Amino acid sequence: MSAAADNTAIWGRAEQQDFRSRVRGCLLGGAIGDALGAGIEFDSLAVIRQAHGQEGVTDYVPAYGRRGAVTDDTQMTLFTVDGLIRAQVRRDTGAWHPPTDVHRAYLRWAATQRDWGPDERKKDDGWLAREEWLYSRRAPGRACLSGLGDDTMGTLDQPKNPGSKGCGAVMRSAPFGLLVGWEPQLVFQLAAECAAQTHGHPTGYLAAGAFAVISHALARGEDLDGAVRKTLTQLAARPGHEETTEALQRALAAVREGAPTAERVESLGEGWTAEEALAMGVYCALVAEDIRHGLLLAVNHGGDSDSTGAICGNLLGTLHGETALPPVWLVELEGRDTILQLADDFAMEMTQGAALHSPAGSAPGWLARYPRA
Repeated sequence: MSAAADNTAIWGRAEQQDFRSRVRGCLLGGAIGDALGAGIEFDSLAVIRQAHGQEGVTDYVPAYGRRGAVTDDTQMTLFTVDGLIRAQVRRDTGAWHPPTDVHRAYLRWAATQRDWGPDERKKDDGWLAREEWLYSRRAPGRACLSGLGDDTMGTLDQPKNPGSKGCGAVMRSAPFGLLVGWEPQLVFQLAAECAAQTHGHPTGYLAAGAFAVISHALARGEDLDGAVRKTLTQLAARPGHEETTEALQRALAAVREGAPTAERVESLGEGWTAEEALAMGVYCALVAEDIRHGLLLAVNHGGDSDSTGAICGNLLGTLHGETALPPVWLVELEGRDTILQLADDFAMEMTQGAALHSPAGSAPGWLARYPRA
């Protein structure tokens, strides 16, 4: 990553408020979509309709012992944000390698999947790793667990799980798109590098890069259709792009094929692989009449409902901001306070980071939350 990719330029008050709303929308929207799909993730469309009616689920259904529970998709997305904040803070030391900081954050997530709780977390792990509710296994993907099973960081040259193109990297990659001060090609590159830490197949990491760049355009105020078409241009220059490109092209084509239905969503795949999850989430966001309609469309199918719901929610939340999210779903969302706190910290770091830390001096409270070590 180039040190020229600075994201702490001077922002006006209105710009800061708009950006914070989009960051909150991205993280909360993704978590809502994740939670809507969590209780039906492994059910066929026929089973979903038999249990919940012809429209499928229209609200949260219990998962992991409660309504509004999130899965590993939201857990890992939050640790992506944590890693990006830590990367910015560490720049003051002269250390500037965001993939390393994101990898360390993912290792902290992996610890939540094997430890009983946060009691033995080190001070340098920061505040997110001490959130007790995150210490719960929510069907994490095998590639994520094995890719983070030791301290060795996968890279694009030497990726972890080189045959894996599951959706476990794409579903956590929306936060890279919130680096609005970066150029799109750097956003793509960083997301792809961090995806290769667990998913080494070109489709696995290119779909993550594509998702990040689409999200990046939305965070900058662009429309979704244009964002997807710009991303296709970027993808075309990447070796091994064909599966991801074809999946996004199918999503765009499906928009013109008639009214959105669960069957049309299923024509794009099941969502277990990266390119299918991306295409399904993008399609549902493209045809959404509003956030509620888009999210319910994204989860009511016989596939990886939580991941496609999360991707769609990330996109629609970034596009419309937090105030467009249905309040009835926010009320019961697991971890809402943590998500809001992290979103606001990210927005503050990106817009006012220079006031929080510098080589000359830093706010002790901020470094306690996001240690440089």
